[in-house]
Amino acid sequence: MKSGVEQLTTYAAYHRDRRNIATHFVGVPLIVLGVVILLSRPTFFVLDGVAVTPALVGTLAAVIYYFVLDKWLATALTAFLVVCIWIGQLIAPMPTLYWLSWGFGVFLTGWAIQFVGHYYEQKKPAFVDDLIGLMIGPLFVAAELAFAIGLRKPLQAQIESVVGPTLIRAPKAA
Repeated sequence: MKSGVEQLTTYAAYHRDRRNIATHFVGVPLIVLGVVILLSRPTFFVLDGVAVTPALVGTLAAVIYYFVLDKWLATALTAFLVVCIWIGQLIAPMPTLYWLSWGFGVFLTGWAIQFVGHYYEQKKPAFVDDLIGLMIGPLFVAAELAFAIGLRKPLQAQIESVVGPTLIRAPKAA
């Protein structure tokens, strides 16, 4: 299994345009939230007032994976994922049309934003070449947020030593 640095570096190679990264700050969380909402049904059972759903089971598995890759980033992601689970559990009991509208609406909005970002990047999304990119996207966003606020500079330096710094790409000539 690739290390967290290797996974982030591979993903970062597809994401060097700052506008694309900016769209990921919105698109990736929306996609994750949409998936969590959609997986918040059915309820397998209720444990101490918490519905155990595919969303909860999948989130726990993702959190374990993130902790294997990077404990600091996983801690930040766990906080975000707890909020997603909470929102999913609020929306899941709604009438089916509302639950589906929220889930698919948030999910599709996130993907639309992602594709705008990849238009600027002029590269396909990372998951096209490796499906693990779907799992690394949230970790990448957490890392880029940390970098933006001045944290995890050694990690940023490791990644940029391989893929270079972020930039704003000029449009391709016609």
